[in-house]
Amino acid sequence: MKELEQKLHTPEGVRDIYNTECRKKLAVQEKLHEILHLYGYQDIQTPTFEYFDVFRKEIGTIASKELYKFFDREGNTLVLRPDITPSIARVAATLFEEEDSPIRLCYVGNTFINHSSYQGRLKENTQLGAELIGVDSIEADAEMLAMVVDGLKNVGLTEFQVNIGHVDFIRGLMEATGLGEEVTEELHTLITNRNYFGVEEILDKEGTAEDVKAAFRILPELIGGVDVLERAGKIAPTADAKAAIARLLRIYQILIHYGVEQHFSFDLSMSGSYMYYTGVVFRAYTYGTGDAVVRGGRYDQLLEKFGKNTPSIGFAIIVDELTSALSRQKVSIETRRSNLIVYTESTLRWAISLAKEFRSKGHYTELLKREASDEKAKFMEYGKRTQAVSMLYLLEDRIIEMVDFKTGKEKKVRAGR
Repeated sequence: MKELEQKLHTPEGVRDIYNTECRKKLAVQEKLHEILHLYGYQDIQTPTFEYFDVFRKEIGTIASKELYKFFDREGNTLVLRPDITPSIARVAATLFEEEDSPIRLCYVGNTFINHSSYQGRLKENTQLGAELIGVDSIEADAEMLAMVVDGLKNVGLTEFQVNIGHVDFIRGLMEATGLGEEVTEELHTLITNRNYFGVEEILDKEGTAEDVKAAFRILPELIGGVDVLERAGKIAPTADAKAAIARLLRIYQILIHYGVEQHFSFDLSMSGSYMYYTGVVFRAYTYGTGDAVVRGGRYDQLLEKFGKNTPSIGFAIIVDELTSALSRQKVSIETRRSNLIVYTESTLRWAISLAKEFRSKGHYTELLKREASDEKAKFMEYGKRTQAVSMLYLLEDRIIEMVDFKTGKEKKVRAGR
C-alpha cells in the first residue's frame, strides 16, 4: 500500500498543474511570448538534458551537487538543464558560428535544480526568456530591460520593480581589497545575503585599507533611484568600476525614451545569480513572491567557452513565480474559456452540429452527455467550477436552455430547424 501511495504522489519539489491554474499559466506564457515576438525574437528549443560539460563549473552556472545527473548507454554523464542560457550559448556557438549579425532568440522550457527544499521552493520551474547575441552596446542592454517591463505589464502586472547593477562595480571593490580568490568569494556570498557586518569583520581581520572599508560601508546605501549612481561614481575604485557606473547612467537615459524608467532602481551590491555574468545584471521583483520573477544580465564571455567569441545579454522570467504573484495580487488573467453543450442520446446529432459551428468560429466548445437521471444543477456546478463561458442545455423539440455564467442570466429559446 505504501509503495502504491509513493507512485501516486509526485517527488519532493515538483507538482502537477491542471485545470484553471494550468490554463492561467499558459495564458501568462502566451502574453509574455507575444512581447518577445514583437521585439523580433525568434523561437528556439533546446534539449531538456545535455552533456554534463555544458554546465560544468567553468561555465559558471550552479554547483555540481545541485544538478540532476544520470548516464546514457555509453557511460556519458548527462544532466537535466538547471539553466537554459548555457544551452542557448552552445547552440549559438555551433549553429550560428559564422553569423555576424545580431541573433535574437527566445524560448520557454523547464529547468531542474536539486537544491534543498525549503519554503515550498520547487525543483522544477518553467522559464521563458530571451537572448540577444552578438551585440555589446548600451542600446542592447536597454532593449532587454524595456522588454522585461513590457512583458510584465502585458500580463497585467502594475506594481513591480527592476533592480539593476553591474558586475564590474563589485569586482572593482573586490580588486581594491587586494584579497585572494577564496576570501573575495566569501565576501561575494556575504554581500548577496546582505550580511554587511560579516563583510566588515572580514575586512578588519584582513587589514584592508580604510578608504576601501569606507567604500564597502557605503554599499548598503547604494540602492535606489538614479541619484545613487552619482554617489557610486565617487567611490568607484577602478577605471572599470567607473565605466560601469557611466554605462548604467547611459542605459537609464535610453530607458526614458522607452517610457519605462519609473519601474527601475539601482542596486550596486548586485553581482548576479551566475558566475558567467560580466556586465549589467538585473532582477525584477513584485508582491506575492519571496523571490525574483526575472533574472538576467550580460555574459560576454560565455559563448567563448563553446568556441564563439561574441558578446551576449539575456534574461529568464520564472513563470511559476510570476503566475503565483499574479494570483496573490488578484490580477485577472484572461484565458480562453469553453462553452458547454449538454445533450442527450436523442440530441447527439444536433449537439455535434452546434459544436462544429462554434469551433469553426474559434470558440472552445465542450460536449457533455447527460443521462435521464442527471440534474441540470450538476452541469451548472461543473460550468462554474471550470469557469465556462456559457452552457447550452439541449431539450427535446429544439428547445435550448441557455446559461451565461458571467452574468448568471438564463433564458429558453427555440432553435430553427
